[in-house]
Amino acid sequence: MRNKNNKHLGIEVEPELHGKLHYIAKYEGRSANGQILYLIRQCIRDFEAEHGKIELPKE
Repeated sequence: MRNKNNKHLGIEVEPELHGKLHYIAKYEGRSANGQILYLIRQCIRDFEAEHGKIELPKE
C-alpha cells in the first residue's frame, strides 16, 4: 500500500539505461523502483560516511 507521506520522484531516462536498470534489478531480485531506492540509500550512506550525517531542518 502506498504511503501518502512519501514523495514522488519522476525521472526521464534513455531507453538503454532503462533496460540496463531493469536487468540489474531483476538479477538482484528487486523491482526497478526498489533498485533505485537501494542505490539512493547507498549513495547517501557513502556521502554521510565521508562528510558526516546530513541534518535536515524540521518541517
